[in-house]
Amino acid sequence: MRLLHTMIRVGDLEKSITFYTQLLGMKLLRRKDYPGGRFTLAFVGYGDEADTAVIELTHNWDTDSYDIGDGFGHVAIGVEDIYKTCDAIKAQSGIITREPGPMQHGTTVIAFVKDPDGYAIELIETQ
Repeated sequence: MRLLHTMIRVGDLEKSITFYTQLLGMKLLRRKDYPGGRFTLAFVGYGDEADTAVIELTHNWDTDSYDIGDGFGHVAIGVEDIYKTCDAIKAQSGIITREPGPMQHGTTVIAFVKDPDGYAIELIETQ
């Protein structure tokens, strides 16, 4: 068994694809419209779906936004240079909600960024 993907619902698919591909450096792996169900699925990630877990962006054509609720935590992404990564995200108007630094009660260096729908993305320095 292995983790295949995590699905999140997005209000503006193009804005979300731009965020994940341009600000976070993922690739758009595939995208398909389902006119009968009035939704589109787009899969983004850092590698081929056969080898790595990816994120499924689900866009329901008749829904502009979602209430994230208090059950969702965050998606975590490992980065080599968290300060450089956050600077690049800010340069493209991305929203850093927690500046890079050691986590509370530990030494791991983390930061948080918000995607266009308000989902929390944790960046964890891996070097």
